[in-house]
Amino acid sequence: MLGPALTLAAYLVGSISFGLLFASRQGVDLRGIGSGNIGATNVGRALGKSTGRKVMLLDMLKGFVPAALARWTFDLPWPWITAVGIAVTLGHVFPIWHAFRGGKGAATAGGVLLGALPPIGFATLLTFVLVKKFSRRASVASLSAATLAVGLTIGIDGRQWPIQLAVGLWIIVLIRHAGNIARLLRGEEPPG
Repeated sequence: MLGPALTLAAYLVGSISFGLLFASRQGVDLRGIGSGNIGATNVGRALGKSTGRKVMLLDMLKGFVPAALARWTFDLPWPWITAVGIAVTLGHVFPIWHAFRGGKGAATAGGVLLGALPPIGFATLLTFVLVKKFSRRASVASLSAATLAVGLTIGIDGRQWPIQLAVGLWIIVLIRHAGNIARLLRGEEPPG
């Protein structure tokens, strides 16, 4: 019974859109600025880099806490850890509190990996930071980190359910970045 309850709770926590909360406190309609996305990158463009970093940290934490609870506190079986990680990320992407219009899921997915598979999560976080620094594009960094997570989970962990978690998160990030991928291929992706 704990697995289904934590999975539902994870989705509801994932549905908290910190970008929208910060923006509304400042009287800003985040969906009408820049990319219109509610994630940390657009928050950074609209409200400043400091606020963007806060949103990124909070989005990561909302992925980390449910995954860490499932894995380390409640010691749930891996199918439920995977369900919790996917649910919190889907909550961010399709938030029930905000008409199912959410972010791209990369920071939340990174938090899930840090909570469920700490060494792989740390490697993906480091990859995100380095690729973002050199490419100056959060989309490139997000896609690189998510792809690396799959490779590391297959190569280092090798268990079915952790691999399914990493692949599920990668699919979410990939689909949500489809527009970014198209702009990258056309050479039109803006820095940020």
